[in-house]
Amino acid sequence: MKTKDLPREFVKKCKAVTAKRPRTVIDHILKHGQITTEELKEKYGYNHPPRAARDVKEQGIPLEMFRVTGSDGRKIGAYRFGDPKKARFSKLRGRTAFTKQLKAKLIDLHGGRCAIYLEEFEERLLQVDHRIPFEVVGDDETKTEDPNSYMLLCGSANRAKSWSCEHCANWQEMKKPEICRRCYWAFPEDYDHIAMRQARRVDIMWSGDEVSVYDRLKRRTMELQKDIPKYIKEIIEKNL
Repeated sequence: MKTKDLPREFVKKCKAVTAKRPRTVIDHILKHGQITTEELKEKYGYNHPPRAARDVKEQGIPLEMFRVTGSDGRKIGAYRFGDPKKARFSKLRGRTAFTKQLKAKLIDLHGGRCAIYLEEFEERLLQVDHRIPFEVVGDDETKTEDPNSYMLLCGSANRAKSWSCEHCANWQEMKKPEICRRCYWAFPEDYDHIAMRQARRVDIMWSGDEVSVYDRLKRRTMELQKDIPKYIKEIIEKNL
């Protein structure tokens, strides 16, 4: 849909968004009708385009993804506004930046540890994230900075959570917070599903001196012609 065809009120509310990343995406789409993942990376420096798109959606603005041809001739993703009638400005007014005080509270409670990988990270590498995605819960549970509603994630875990949540039926259609409360991505310490799939997972990271152990594990699996996850499962089953 071309900008001139968009409802005036919809455009007005889009322009009222002040957060930098979603505003950058919104302004580009208003001007050009779309924005590609290539432009998000090369022009604006957003190395995780789905995250930038999610920021726009969290403002209550519908986006749809489609495929276009990139500068190298390959098919790449692009985003444009979805049906303006599906805008949810009244519920999703956009999340505000997390305060340093909130991050400090979370570190006091949990240490400088990623809630998914359970590994220690430098404070600057940890990101504050809603346990229940903002897209699902809206303003209902994010009016106050209750640390129990948030978690600390490293960048890798945050991206993995974003991808999984965005492909979950609860995110896309149902939007029931109670489903999220039993999900691994919200409460990895106590869950019974992963994005509505009956599954369990353990994320293991080897760092520092432990890297040599991983290297030995990798060599052993190559000798056995097995993949690492399958071999680890076999070891666990054998020793339980």
